[in-house]
Amino acid sequence: MDIMALIDRIEELVDNGRSLPFGSTKMVDPEKVYEIIDEIRAQFPDELKQARWIVKERQEMLEEAEKEANRILEEARERAQSIASDQEIVKMSEQQAAAILDDARNKEREIRLGAEDYADEMLANLEVNLGKLLTAVQRGRDRLQGKVGQRQ
Repeated sequence: MDIMALIDRIEELVDNGRSLPFGSTKMVDPEKVYEIIDEIRAQFPDELKQARWIVKERQEMLEEAEKEANRILEEARERAQSIASDQEIVKMSEQQAAAILDDARNKEREIRLGAEDYADEMLANLEVNLGKLLTAVQRGRDRLQGKVGQRQ
């Protein structure tokens, strides 16, 4: 029996049902209606059953995709927060590095100036000592020349 004939049978059951007094309500045997509904379901083509299954699968896939999208969004938010935090750390590190470089340059300047002062002081002492030594050498030569001049 085709689906249209089964629907006609339901309609016939309703039409032949007993009317209740004072209204248009009718009494129908629910068991007979359920039997016809089961027959209608059995008559559905396989394509319709497959279509219902496909719709159900599609809905499940959409729900899974939405869950995955939400998970990816949350992961992206966490990653963005992590990157922002990393950038803050990088900024702080760069500031610390700049401060360390400035400090190192200042210390280098102090050490270089101190070394130059020390070298100048050492060279001044050497100059004084060399001056004394030169004077002593000159006197020695003068004496030698005086002694040599006396021999001739």
